[in-house]
Amino acid sequence: MRFIIRFVLLFCTTILVSMLFTYLFRAAARRFRWTDKPSKAKVHIKETPTMGGVAIFLAFWGVYFLGIPLNVRSGFAGIIFLSSLIILVTGIIDDYYDLRPWQKMIGILSAANVLYFFSGIKIDSLTLSYFGTIEFHEAGYLVMMLWIVVITNAVNLMDGLDGLATGTSIISLSTMGLVSYFFTDNMGVINVAMIFLLVASLLGFLPFNFYPSSIFLGDTGSLFIGFMIAVLSLFDLKHATFVSLLIPVAILGVPLTDTIAAVLRRTLHKRSISAKDKSHLHHRLLRLGFTHRQTVLVIYALAIIFSLTAVLFPISSFWGTVVLVVGLIYGVVLFIASFNLLDSNRSKLRKTLYRLLREKDDKNK
Repeated sequence: MRFIIRFVLLFCTTILVSMLFTYLFRAAARRFRWTDKPSKAKVHIKETPTMGGVAIFLAFWGVYFLGIPLNVRSGFAGIIFLSSLIILVTGIIDDYYDLRPWQKMIGILSAANVLYFFSGIKIDSLTLSYFGTIEFHEAGYLVMMLWIVVITNAVNLMDGLDGLATGTSIISLSTMGLVSYFFTDNMGVINVAMIFLLVASLLGFLPFNFYPSSIFLGDTGSLFIGFMIAVLSLFDLKHATFVSLLIPVAILGVPLTDTIAAVLRRTLHKRSISAKDKSHLHHRLLRLGFTHRQTVLVIYALAIIFSLTAVLFPISSFWGTVVLVVGLIYGVVLFIASFNLLDSNRSKLRKTLYRLLREKDDKNK
């Protein structure tokens, strides 16, 4: 009980510290013109302070190192800090100089390699019910690199509207923390504490970042958050089971689906997978007539649905898991088709939605 009370106080302190750092950094960003200017590829219409991820980084690691006793900290905390610092610097450089995708990837892979070679955080095997265990051996390195790259970039791509990446990350991390605490035997309490301290850091930042935003995450923030989500989800995946692997995938259903759709869309239209476009989920919702704030709230709702699905996995039987997996796949396909995330001109649903909207406009006239 004493630990819970101390942690609640630490959680609330982190929120306040994050709010203070965000307020101070926003003022500094305005003073030194660390701003994001409007362009055709962006939704915002006024110059806004950016690199808000610096405030989140300082709040999270500051409270962690000063508030968590040395004898109970995670043994990998120093390595995670170093690798996340590499990510933060990569994001700062990207926000300031606008790095090319391959240059940004060097930063992500550098951080991932520091984590792989200097910590015990790895994916060594995957156990499948009735099928046995798959040992990854050297391939585990590639699996881990892919895991970190995909999740980090998924959150980065989600950062397209005020409060979108911040809010969906809060939902995903909160679900991850609850599932880890109640249903995971291998996850240490201090590792769960790290998850919720990151949630608190984001909660302190969100009031400044929600529409109309007075400061943006920037790649500094979205890359850091995505990387930390990838790392924190790896705590229980050293000897993964099919269910333990599915839980973070389901929790991150919205950003992962949007990322997969973006890769498929650009491939089908013979464009570079790193090329920017305005066919992401939030762009589609805006075109359907939702306001900026409504679009963000709709995506929050979708993130909650995916998170609730993830909670069902650890309490389901084998056949219950099969049904959930089939339902999840069907949901993802329906998700992509409903919002025409592949940008197909032959989408019947797309034509129907636009026809209904045109009829509504005609009646209003």
